[in-house]
Amino acid sequence: MYDEGTILYFTPYHFKNGKSASKNKYFVVLKNIDNVYILASLPTRKDHIPQNDTVSRGCVELPDIDLNCFVISKTEFVTKCNKQFDFTTHIYGKQINKEEIAYLQSTYPTENENYEVWGKMKNSLFKELIDCLKNSDAVSKKYTKLLHQ
Repeated sequence: MYDEGTILYFTPYHFKNGKSASKNKYFVVLKNIDNVYILASLPTRKDHIPQNDTVSRGCVELPDIDLNCFVISKTEFVTKCNKQFDFTTHIYGKQINKEEIAYLQSTYPTENENYEVWGKMKNSLFKELIDCLKNSDAVSKKYTKLLHQ
């Protein structure tokens, strides 16, 4: 379930900061660290890329505003089983989280009730995503170091 490239769909996802309301969210496993922690990202449909720099797909690196984003078009097949997101999806380098697997397992214990395994990201797309994140100055150095391992 926590294999790299796996996309989970939590129903709902409970934000750790306690400030955001729980809601259904996709969750991409970027790196599994010794089956104890994972690096993950919560994709969003929100586009925070300045209009003159908008792209429909791929890596966006804007060092002058400290922004890193990987964009997945809504027309692109994302998973090996050819699923697509219903909207253009943004994965921001600043929104990578380190999650403890034990916490996730206790908070979301039941597959198809608390979450579903939505699919495994296509290898080429996952490699592009990881390359985009690990080569960015906008991503925390502790995370880029882990992504390079």
